[in-house]
Amino acid sequence: MEPSQLETSSSFLLTLGGILLVGLLLSSIAQRSFLPRATLLLIFGTIIGDQVLDLIPLLFVERFGLIADITLLMVGFLLGGKLTRSSLKGHTGISFSISICAALLPALAVYLGMIAMGVTIEIALLLGCFAAATAPAAILDVVQESGTKNKFSELLLLVVVLDDVWALLLFGIGMAIVTSLNGIAGEASFFGLVVWELGIAALLGLALGLPAAYLSGRIQPGKPMLSEALGIVFLCGGLALWLNVSYLIASIVMGAVIANLARHHEYPFHEIEGIESLFMIVFFVLAGASLEFAALAVIGLVGGVYIICRALGKYLGAWIGGYLSRSGQDNRLWMGVALLPQAGVAIGMALVASNRFPEYRQIMLPIVIASTVVFEVIGPVFTRLAILRADRA
Repeated sequence: MEPSQLETSSSFLLTLGGILLVGLLLSSIAQRSFLPRATLLLIFGTIIGDQVLDLIPLLFVERFGLIADITLLMVGFLLGGKLTRSSLKGHTGISFSISICAALLPALAVYLGMIAMGVTIEIALLLGCFAAATAPAAILDVVQESGTKNKFSELLLLVVVLDDVWALLLFGIGMAIVTSLNGIAGEASFFGLVVWELGIAALLGLALGLPAAYLSGRIQPGKPMLSEALGIVFLCGGLALWLNVSYLIASIVMGAVIANLARHHEYPFHEIEGIESLFMIVFFVLAGASLEFAALAVIGLVGGVYIICRALGKYLGAWIGGYLSRSGQDNRLWMGVALLPQAGVAIGMALVASNRFPEYRQIMLPIVIASTVVFEVIGPVFTRLAILRADRA
């Protein structure tokens, strides 16, 4: 092996080993402190990233997109596994009501806040759509780390799954309206395109989930298999990316199908849970390293209004949704607080919108990136607070 290859391999392995060991240490600290693991890992990633110590090799940074895709695929699969008949029993109406209101209200609040700040209707509409999304990885990690299994945490995971579905649909509507306002010929069907992509993603998850549900635990009877579980998850992700549809929706649907139909449905989920935490550690550290804190200095008053309006919208939306569905007091008070994290889905929307409307890029991207910094660092803290307080209620 050439010296340059030896140096690259050594650097890669040292970085990976260091991240996993420090992640283990931070997980232990999180259990003894109020800060959740996700926040500690994000802060650690920021410190060792290129903005501070610059200790992460370029090879690692360049692989962040792949690591993020793999992690979110596992997150989607595990969240889909929560959508069982038993977990939905008694929660269906509540989860739909809260998730719809928790997506619509922040979108409306941000839109009105941006209009009040003098932002154009087009940009206000798009920023409102971004505000509807949540960060499923951060919320799932906090729920798993807390070890709390009660009606609130179960409902929270159900709401997160549905929340991002509504956010994607809102984004499709928003993009269609903005393209129409801009008079771009042939582009007003963007909402239909989004619905089509979500539908294909759901069909893909169903098509893979049905045979996987039958085969689960049968290839080697009675033996959980990591290769079986990872194989179907990676196949789902690869096909979704190849078809250019939402791999998060596809993996959620596949997980739900397996959880409801497989005779040994717990096998693949236990296997993924065993390795998912390792990817979570690397994912949050690299996410922290990619956060651009310099963006906080340039968003100004408009960015601050966006952050406040989104937070208020999430809280009021969840409260109204809980009230309309006659949910318990703890759900009304704490669900919106738990839904504050915002990350990849919102940034993905912003990138798509920026490519479609480059004239809005200079306003949209700094606001979304800066708000992501805020909500990703402090959001998990509020999620953990909500879970703990609701558990005591």
